[in-house]
Amino acid sequence: MASVKLEQIVEKMKLQILTPEIDISDIKITQPDINRPALQIAGYFEHFDATRLQIIGFVEYTYMEGMSVKKKREMYDKLLSCNIPAIVFCRELIPDDIFMEKAKEHGVPLLLTKKSTSDFMAEIIRWLNVKLAPCITVHGVLVDVFGEGVLITGESGIGKSEAALELIKRGHRLVTDDVVEIRKVSDDTLIGSAPDVTKHFIELRGIGIVDVKTLFGVSSVKDTQAIDLVIKLEDWNKDKEYDRLGLEETYTEYLGNKIVCHNIPIRPGRNLAIICESAAVNYRQKKMGYNAAQELYKRLQKSFAEKREDD
Repeated sequence: MASVKLEQIVEKMKLQILTPEIDISDIKITQPDINRPALQIAGYFEHFDATRLQIIGFVEYTYMEGMSVKKKREMYDKLLSCNIPAIVFCRELIPDDIFMEKAKEHGVPLLLTKKSTSDFMAEIIRWLNVKLAPCITVHGVLVDVFGEGVLITGESGIGKSEAALELIKRGHRLVTDDVVEIRKVSDDTLIGSAPDVTKHFIELRGIGIVDVKTLFGVSSVKDTQAIDLVIKLEDWNKDKEYDRLGLEETYTEYLGNKIVCHNIPIRPGRNLAIICESAAVNYRQKKMGYNAAQELYKRLQKSFAEKREDD
């Protein structure tokens, strides 16, 4: 099961630790959902998912302020005994002494952020969704071409890295070469990234390892990119029929998500970078409502109809 260390969340979200005496090195978050424990503080613990990160905002805080000391001790003890991974107080709201006492007693870390509750919730959920998303690795190259994430796949040595290098020289951005980590962050979106070890590197046979970020600058690389289009490179087969119109889209599937896929036959002299650029622009144009293949088909139909009328 995927997990994120609480230490990573503290670092990423710039959280202040209110209970430094509690060791958080072994605490992990295993799901992207969060919980605001307003109902639990009021005494309702049915269906309470204690494994989630707990967020206390202004509403919960003001309700807690109005509770009697006896009620506070009872409810705090019941809440904090539920094996909660951590509680984050938003808007720099400092928990009262009884809450601090019970948190230390049960070993629940208390954290603090300056952000408003809604802003912090949106940011943490988005980040955890990416970090905890189902993940696979595929062999290929991922490049940001005109804002579209183009995943170039194919057999080793067919020219994927060379195509990526030419695209970088033409002003596009490399995400990863050779190994692409694909995460499913929603039913519509796949995010690709590079393993930390190979980030910003390209392997070129006959030359070796090239550091793209150093050679071409920080504007030539990108850490993550949504995958919009797959280009599969394959050796030219003269006996195979290739799609020359593109009236029907073909798809490939990763983690249950379908992505538009183009099979590109490779022959000496074909400029792969221009082909990838054209595929990305054509895909972008289709998203904006214009399909060149359908436009050609309409023109042909109109031409045939006019000829029949003349006859």
